[in-house]
Amino acid sequence: MPTTLIVTSNVPDRFRGFLSSCMLELAPGVYLSPSMNVAVRERVWSVLEKWFLGIQEGSIVAVWADKQTASGLSLAFLGVPSREIIDYDGVVLSHIKPSLI
Repeated sequence: MPTTLIVTSNVPDRFRGFLSSCMLELAPGVYLSPSMNVAVRERVWSVLEKWFLGIQEGSIVAVWADKQTASGLSLAFLGVPSREIIDYDGVVLSHIKPSLI
């Protein structure tokens, strides 16, 4: 089971309460689960997506181990410029995806 990390910034307290109920809060807004399976991660993310629609600011980033990607990581974003992890000649980089207007 892959490790999952979720970082929140400037979101309402209910996000913190919800994430604390299913993950370890390492620092304010930083949550870790060393063994969250895919189904649970998808359900948690679904709740966060629904709640995020009702707020005007803040951001949430999720990172988890993913053996199917070259970097071994996958990312999900709410409220921040979307990024992707790319392998550039053996160096793992974070690339901001251009926004579509």
